[in-house]
Amino acid sequence: MKTLGKISNFATSTFALWVIIFAIFSYLYPAGFAWIAPRIPLLLGIIMFGMGLTLSVNDFKGIFKQPKSVLIGVVAQYTIMPLLAFGLAHLFQLPPEVAVGVILVGCCPGGTASNVITFMAKGNTALSVTVTSVSTLLAPIMTPSLTFLLASQWLPVSFGDMFMSIVQVVLLPIVLGVIVRLLFSKQVDKSVSVLPLVSVIGIVAVAAAVVAVNKGSIAETGLLIFAVVVLHNCLGLLVGYVIAKLFKLNFKDQKAVSIEVGMQNSGLGAALALTHFAPIAAVPSAIFSVWHNISGPILATWWGKRSIEQSNKSEQTKEAG
Repeated sequence: MKTLGKISNFATSTFALWVIIFAIFSYLYPAGFAWIAPRIPLLLGIIMFGMGLTLSVNDFKGIFKQPKSVLIGVVAQYTIMPLLAFGLAHLFQLPPEVAVGVILVGCCPGGTASNVITFMAKGNTALSVTVTSVSTLLAPIMTPSLTFLLASQWLPVSFGDMFMSIVQVVLLPIVLGVIVRLLFSKQVDKSVSVLPLVSVIGIVAVAAAVVAVNKGSIAETGLLIFAVVVLHNCLGLLVGYVIAKLFKLNFKDQKAVSIEVGMQNSGLGAALALTHFAPIAAVPSAIFSVWHNISGPILATWWGKRSIEQSNKSEQTKEAG
């Protein structure tokens, strides 16, 4: 188990690299990865089950310890990214399927990778975990509602069908994971270090499958979608930070909210796009899964260094005093 834990840590720290490598492979040899596409909901369900195994009552105590910060984080999650996606779809006059795909990933809850990135940035990790958990549990209502509200002008959106999909691939697996942890806590605690590896394999497989079934479309519109996704993510990180600052949250909370807003559950976006829309609608989610695992660590490294420098300065000031 210790060996698997080390492999898990290595896979997590090099996550973006594996997504890029397998995305390239799947583009060059699509037949080798296209078979995964119909199994994406199952993969996402396994990832969400793993998330459920890691949840505990303490993850939700933050709601009562920091109600203001949690509320700001969750509201920002479900307003900033959806509205930015809507604006970018209009600004770039995206084709209907691509516009819906961009909006869909914008309407998804925060991704679990945001917790790791917040920790790296020396932000409030407890707040990040709580916001991710709450936004994920709200996803069956919020994601289809916002997608219906913002994307219906491009393509028909069925709230009911999308609601059931999210219940099946997100809510039920999480609830099952929580129950298993309650019943078998000792066994789960021993294996929890391996769970990130499962998530990495799952998301890499999802991204590779989406690229494989969209090789032709990516060749035509890939650069445009990439530009939109990069803007979407970077603006989300920036606006999330500014909103947290305007509400006078402390710097650690500002970092957590920024990262929560900017990093989406792109695996869910890809699964919903492939289930309810054309395959090309899943491409923004696939590219998002690559890009936010590049931008997130870059931002976290910069913030982490700033925090160390500030703490060193404060120690020097105390010694001088």
